[in-house]
Amino acid sequence: MRRFFPAIVFVLAAFWIGASFVPAKKSHNDLDLAGFGKIPVLVGGRVKPLDTVARNSLLIIRTKETLRLDDGQQISAIRWLADTLFNAPVADQYPAFVIQNADVLGLFGWQQSDRKYFSFAQLTPFLKQIDEQGEQAEKLQTVERSAYQSAILNLRNALVLYQRLKNSVQPEGAEDFAAELQAFEQAVPEAARAARARETGASFDPAQLDRIAEVMQGYERLADMAYLLAVPQPSGPGDWRSVGQAIMQLYAALGDGYRAGNRAAFEGTVDRLIDRIAQLQPTGVKRARYEFFFNAVDPFTHSMTLYVLAFLLACISWLAWQRPLNRAAFYLLLLAIAVHTFGLVSRMYLQERPPVTNLYSSAIFIGWGAVIVALILERIFRDGIGAACAGAIGFITLIIAHHLGGNGDTLEMLQAVLDTNIWLATHVVAITTGYSAMFLAGMLAIIYIVRGVFTRSLKKDTADSLARMTYGVVCFATLFSFVGTVLGGIWADQSWGRFWGWDPKENGAVLIVLWCAIILHARWGGFVRQRGLMMMAIFGNVVTSFSWFGVNMLGVGLHSYGFMQKAFPWLVGFIISQLVLMCVASMPLARWRSFRAIRATRLTNRSILSLQNSQ
Repeated sequence: MRRFFPAIVFVLAAFWIGASFVPAKKSHNDLDLAGFGKIPVLVGGRVKPLDTVARNSLLIIRTKETLRLDDGQQISAIRWLADTLFNAPVADQYPAFVIQNADVLGLFGWQQSDRKYFSFAQLTPFLKQIDEQGEQAEKLQTVERSAYQSAILNLRNALVLYQRLKNSVQPEGAEDFAAELQAFEQAVPEAARAARARETGASFDPAQLDRIAEVMQGYERLADMAYLLAVPQPSGPGDWRSVGQAIMQLYAALGDGYRAGNRAAFEGTVDRLIDRIAQLQPTGVKRARYEFFFNAVDPFTHSMTLYVLAFLLACISWLAWQRPLNRAAFYLLLLAIAVHTFGLVSRMYLQERPPVTNLYSSAIFIGWGAVIVALILERIFRDGIGAACAGAIGFITLIIAHHLGGNGDTLEMLQAVLDTNIWLATHVVAITTGYSAMFLAGMLAIIYIVRGVFTRSLKKDTADSLARMTYGVVCFATLFSFVGTVLGGIWADQSWGRFWGWDPKENGAVLIVLWCAIILHARWGGFVRQRGLMMMAIFGNVVTSFSWFGVNMLGVGLHSYGFMQKAFPWLVGFIISQLVLMCVASMPLARWRSFRAIRATRLTNRSILSLQNSQ
């Protein structure tokens, strides 16, 4: 059993991953919403499938990509979007809006209870109050807003997004939009003749002009309010129009078929619509289909699960079944990093950019780089430590990325100053690789402290291996952090006309380089030994997290991406946890369980003295 255990674990995990690459079978009775989700539209300057629009919009409104109804039924994001676009009265009843702030609930005369999700219909009587309060909160800087002001502003933005979606492809409340369009087209010639007659002074029917003017004003409002641009134009890849500006009969037929539940009409219209768009924007259709596939596979969620399993197997291997569990953890990590790489490369293909373009992608890349280095260490030392580090860092960074993705599209268009693949591929990649190495060194140090203080598993050979790994990773981090910082200065000189301006982000990058240099010099000069090296590596986590996230929360500087209220307590908590670990590590060796275990086994005085000197 032990011999085949790693292979069994790997095969089961591979089948589980492979199942996500197989499209789900659709029911014979349900509408083909998967095909509907592949329709490309333009939102935020980027062509994306409706499936992505649905997921991102529901994530902004509800903070989740699925919707659970009051009766317990769970519906997908694309189903919610289809109802929002084509069947607004039904969508208005969905409990999609999250309200957890007691003061916001009090504004509506509601008491705080276990219920936190509400429908648009429930909020409709209070839209004016929400808009007024949200407008006042919007005038304040993010750091100046209270919890109530942040909550009411988020609710207002969610309601605005929802109303824009409802008016994106047809006027809200339209029941037979195709017939309305046909009647409008038939009325246009008569209205044109009436307009010419008015210009020449001949008699005409004013009612005809008034009816056409009223309809045209409705379409103009639809064009101004539309959240997504659904109609591509042949003039260029970025030239799209809203339905209100360039109405297509197919979208009207699509909505009519959906409301009627006519599967044949709905699916046939979806196919014709995609074929029509493919004639005008073939690249957009191709990328939209791939992005739909990418969303369905959900590689980062699968990677997170594999990282957790690998971490648990690696930790258990220190207690029993060392060789088979260690091998099983290593195989799972190979599969996890393969899926992680697939997700990373897919994002690069969809965005046509290097791997790191925003905070979300930096978390994805930092985890990816740390896992690869940890796997190399595991391959060299084969003691489960590298596997445990890879699993822990891979999972934690992907969890961070998951929460960073709650603000909407993670493949957003870049700001003008960042719109350069050369520096994104050199400076940004080098800096984030340095982040990866620093966090890996810190994780190795945490394992050293935890195993030494709380368990009896930190033998002298294990401690020496951890010290060598930590030292090597710090050297690696020093190289990439220094090179990345210098490249950043060159980029700054090209963008802003100065190599260095003491910007908070620049200072954070220098702090990492300086701390790496301090660690290395302290080790070379004999000022610290194993335990001191580990404590300094743990403090490196504090320095790196401040450079990565902390400086963004200062709200100043050219690199500031805005204050993130939800992230601030987590950052503070992480920093405190690292300081606590340093305090634990500073306890006398006599209180370390591993040291007491050595003393209890009556080792020779020479062995005890050797271990003490190494600390």
